[in-house]
Amino acid sequence: MSWKVYLAVGVGSGAGSVLRYAISLASIGAFGGYFPWGTLLANVLGSLLIGWLAATTSRSPHTKLARWQPLLIAGFCGGFTTFSLFSLETLHLIQQGSPVLALLYVLVSLPLWLLAAWFGERIALSQPSFQ
Repeated sequence: MSWKVYLAVGVGSGAGSVLRYAISLASIGAFGGYFPWGTLLANVLGSLLIGWLAATTSRSPHTKLARWQPLLIAGFCGGFTTFSLFSLETLHLIQQGSPVLALLYVLVSLPLWLLAAWFGERIALSQPSFQ
């Protein structure tokens, strides 16, 4: 594999991580820090985007968009979404004496992520393929 692919993944991951961090800060400013709305939003949006990108690039593997797959899917979406931060935030909710809120966060997150990825894929499959 070319060093350019690794560089693309790194650049995409950095951009995705910075955007996720900005969304987290904005959500704390808007809604307070009681619930991790920013991570939930980033993971849902990232799941929607990765579902769309994966379906779109698999339908049209020889397009310009498909050539950007390492940067966009592994890089950007991988950096933008975060299971590790979700895990840490869940533990913090438990440690802060909010086990019900932690359970709600877990029970809401996974179905939303899966639904968003499925919806992104459905959007891509309903569009004409890129040429």
